[in-house]
Amino acid sequence: METKTKTTRANGNEVVTKITGAEALLRSLLAEDVETVFGYIGGAIMPVYDAMYNYQDRIKHVMVRHEQGAIHAAQGYARIKRKPGVCFTTSGPGATNLVTGLADAMLDSTPLVCITGQVAAGLLGTDAFQETDVVSVSMPITKWNYQVTSADEIPEAIAKAFFIANSGRPGPVLLDIAKNAQMEEMEYAYEQLTAVSSYVPRPKPAINSIEAAAELINTCERPLVLLGQGVAISGAEDEFRTFVEKAGLPVASTLLGLSSFPGNHSLYTGMLGMHGNYAPNVNTNQCDLLIAIGMRFDDRVTGNLATYAKQAKVIHIEIDPSEIDKNVKTDVAINADARQALELLIPMVKPNSHAEWLATFGELHKTEFEKVISRDIHPKDDKMRMGEVVNTLSEITNGEAIIVSDVGQHQMATARYYNYRKQNSWITSGGLGTMGFGIPAGMGVALAEPERPVFVIVGDGGFQMTLQELGTIAQYQLPVKIILMNNNFLGMVRQWQELFFESRYANTELVNPDFLKIAEGFGVPGKQLFDRNRLKEELQALMVLEGPFVLEVKVEKEGNIFPMIPAGGTVSEMRLD
Repeated sequence: METKTKTTRANGNEVVTKITGAEALLRSLLAEDVETVFGYIGGAIMPVYDAMYNYQDRIKHVMVRHEQGAIHAAQGYARIKRKPGVCFTTSGPGATNLVTGLADAMLDSTPLVCITGQVAAGLLGTDAFQETDVVSVSMPITKWNYQVTSADEIPEAIAKAFFIANSGRPGPVLLDIAKNAQMEEMEYAYEQLTAVSSYVPRPKPAINSIEAAAELINTCERPLVLLGQGVAISGAEDEFRTFVEKAGLPVASTLLGLSSFPGNHSLYTGMLGMHGNYAPNVNTNQCDLLIAIGMRFDDRVTGNLATYAKQAKVIHIEIDPSEIDKNVKTDVAINADARQALELLIPMVKPNSHAEWLATFGELHKTEFEKVISRDIHPKDDKMRMGEVVNTLSEITNGEAIIVSDVGQHQMATARYYNYRKQNSWITSGGLGTMGFGIPAGMGVALAEPERPVFVIVGDGGFQMTLQELGTIAQYQLPVKIILMNNNFLGMVRQWQELFFESRYANTELVNPDFLKIAEGFGVPGKQLFDRNRLKEELQALMVLEGPFVLEVKVEKEGNIFPMIPAGGTVSEMRLD
């Protein structure tokens, strides 16, 4: 059905444009510079899809194979583009299939605008076909949500959704639009929002706090900077580098902070966390000053809070006031955007070098290299390891590809052994740890950044959760290179069972299908790799291939990821084996 635009005369001269709510939605998306939408059609969203028929040359719609694939793809797109990803679904099961992605985006501060269709307003509350109260369902896992029951509400709701999703600490927003609102006619006008009453997304940093932080930095002897994703979200990578180089500050990264600072920089000491690097974790309890920037002191970083960095003064730069003093008590709190705070700090800190302190990281790294890293990247037996696969990929790509990871042992190996040298190069599920995230997120990344190589690292467990999206990859010929680490186990859970449950492998061993036949059935070529002597050759071949590909690598069946902080343990108790 063709979308019609009507004009009427008002006050004798004024021309008022009247369009349907569905078209108002699409025009509003264009006003917000939306180029790509991920979605899955259904009855309650059908008027929007019908209107989209006339917008195909202006908005690219990617028809996924499952609604969870739509929202994870929107997440990947958003993280690379650094603007809200958009997805459409229908009501009922279509809407509830977004729940995992909403929770994931909420924890990882990913800006999304999710549009769900809903039954007509007159049927709300009647348990109509495919009616679900998605607003109530999604309230705890969205930054804002709202149900639209009239076409007149659509432009303002869209404007508010984009402003809230992408301002301050970003996050997901959901608009549930009743079917009648999509079909009604309304007088259309659109204005982007720059403020919302009582919402202060960009708090002004207190100068006295900046000065107090500079004083601590200028007088400390053993500082350690904790680099979080907030640095990337605020676009502060360059300011961050200037700051740490001027003051000579050792840097450790959270999982989501990776790629915001070069992995080969002399001040970089490694990754924090349960499976992070030995030196920054151990020295967290040796430093005299912790400077946390754009991170939230997640339990995977801190371990046991009762003994975490008790000897240190703590500076916390964080845009979300609810995260300050939530887990770790601060001495100086700077509630501000990371970039704005760093711009104020840089002229106040003095040039410095902490060579003796920095050398302690080097000594600890030598210990980790001898006991863990050398074994992982240069194994002496015939068992292929995840670490050597990732390390080889890092060398071939010079650390400059975009790496998307699913969740599990392969995720930790990829975080540890890919040497990220280019900004905005690492996408994974952090706070929620969502298996199945990798493949659809990789689709969004490939569409957002078509000029850079995109590799998705996934395990055999997570692969089977969203493998239907191979159909989407094939349909749109997305150049996603999938490296499937197959060990026939849910590896991370199996590792815990081995270490803490006396190797009682309850329901973690997998009898897997023929992954390459499945990929071939979807139209995606692939190959299986057993022989490490062909590893470099096969990865180099991926670099020049056009289109998608699945490389299934048979890795060590019962390999473990070390170092490891035991659950409930302290950062000082990190195990090397």
